[in-house]
Amino acid sequence: MTLVDDAIAADSRRRTAIGEFENLRAEQNAFGKTVAAAPKDQKAALVEKAQELSSRVKIAQQTGTDAEADFTRIVGSIANPIIEGVPSGGEENFVTLREVGTKATFDFEPRDHVEIGELLGAIDITRGTKVSGSRFYFLRGIGARLEIALMNLALDKALAEDFVPLITPTLVRPEIMAGTGFLGEHSDEIYYLPADDLYLTGTSEVALAGYHSDEILDMSKAPVRYAGWSTCYRREAGAAGKDNRGILRVHQFNKLEMFSYVLPEDAEAEHDRLVSYQESMLQACELAYRVIDVAAGDLGSSAARKYDIEAWVPTQGTYRELTSTSNCTTYQARRLDIRYRTEPGKTSPVATLNGTLATTRWIVAILETHQQVDGSVRVPEALRPYLGGLAVLEPLQ
Repeated sequence: MTLVDDAIAADSRRRTAIGEFENLRAEQNAFGKTVAAAPKDQKAALVEKAQELSSRVKIAQQTGTDAEADFTRIVGSIANPIIEGVPSGGEENFVTLREVGTKATFDFEPRDHVEIGELLGAIDITRGTKVSGSRFYFLRGIGARLEIALMNLALDKALAEDFVPLITPTLVRPEIMAGTGFLGEHSDEIYYLPADDLYLTGTSEVALAGYHSDEILDMSKAPVRYAGWSTCYRREAGAAGKDNRGILRVHQFNKLEMFSYVLPEDAEAEHDRLVSYQESMLQACELAYRVIDVAAGDLGSSAARKYDIEAWVPTQGTYRELTSTSNCTTYQARRLDIRYRTEPGKTSPVATLNGTLATTRWIVAILETHQQVDGSVRVPEALRPYLGGLAVLEPLQ
């Protein structure tokens, strides 16, 4: 039995329960008039029956409420239909669309980003763990400056493409988190504050999707595009033993996220556009990378198609994901009631897309790719204006 079958069955139970409640409520209302019109000597017996009927109505109402909640839960867990042409299979079944750039090679034994970060005084994992536990870190000195430079470069690129910058809330209500599709099978990755009934976001995509919830957008002139700058939080609950060293997989990081509201027929073209912006950022950072078409079984619930861009990490001898971009078609908009006018008096859901333009883990690829034999790191030219013209990051003496 499929999830759709479960939803149809739940809908049938919901409709039956609502019908039974409405019939009993109608019977109760009619009987109430009978009681009111009855002679005084008959009312005592009728009141007893009215109380019994009232009890049955309350039970039916609760049954209907429970059936409605069950239906909403099941329907909410149905994933977005994938776009034709998406590769089938799971995590390992992606299709490589292109490889760009030359992989870094060295005539010395390259250091990993942790060792380089320590030499530069840029990354302090020991004290991050002392203060907050595993998978936390400090960026200090040039490390902090490098992240801010990277984010500002990304912001300038977003501004050049008419994205409106937003610094977003990092705590959101359950209905916003659920509406974006993040409370499904991977909900254990999300931090939840029960005393406040709020969720910490793992991406500003959540807040950016909720920004126009329950609204009708004017899409007559151009897409609506935002660039959300936020700190992000992920529990990494399923990552035991994975990427324990360094800052590739951490609980807290910063990110600049692109988010687009477009007409549904323009969504695939917008998806390609977001990828091109991401590629321009990796090229500006002078990184070798590949673009992959993620397989259907690895898409999550909201994406109908997702492209990941993975940079070459020299000491690992492999590509690692730096950014992804997803076409969520009308999935999030339908759940969050975000519409546009199709004609006077009529509306339809918009399409939403998201894509990361810069995040903390980019530092991993930048440090490793541009390292030099003495532990210094050459700064990509595009980043130098954001570091006061600094061309080389020098180890601490």
